[in-house]
Amino acid sequence: MPRIPVVDGDPEGLLEATQRQLGRVPNLYATLANGPQALAGYLAMRDALTKGVLRAKVREQLALLIAQENSCTYCVSAHTLRGSKMGFSDEQLVKTREAADDDPHVDAILRLAREVVRTRGRVDDDALAAARAAGVTDAELAEVVAHVALNTLSNYFNHLAEPELDFPEVKA
Repeated sequence: MPRIPVVDGDPEGLLEATQRQLGRVPNLYATLANGPQALAGYLAMRDALTKGVLRAKVREQLALLIAQENSCTYCVSAHTLRGSKMGFSDEQLVKTREAADDDPHVDAILRLAREVVRTRGRVDDDALAAARAAGVTDAELAEVVAHVALNTLSNYFNHLAEPELDFPEVKA
């Protein structure tokens, strides 16, 4: 049972905008809308990052990996479904959750993101050097940290609110 209910209504139009963008309103968004400015901030950061240097598939992999690292079953479930709709195989989805990819550059991005989560941003020089050696740019480094922050926000909110899972369940 959810600990925070979904909102009744949409006074700021944020859920309507979400419906247009995603084709539905996941319970995470409908629950986060209890704090309209929290949802607005989340959506603004998410939308800004879609214009960044990281491709959509890499952004999706980051969301799945970060959800796994933060033990967020809601987001692992959501991003597994979304990843499969983007063309990821079951094997690729499992590898992503383990911070691995066949592409060395993407692999380096995922490994760095996992280090950012696990060390709370205190990545050591060797991990940073490995990412740079694989061609990870300064812009990508900045966006990886931004994606960690964005996805950690949704993961932690899910832990607090425990919204009803509205995706096929995939345990973190």
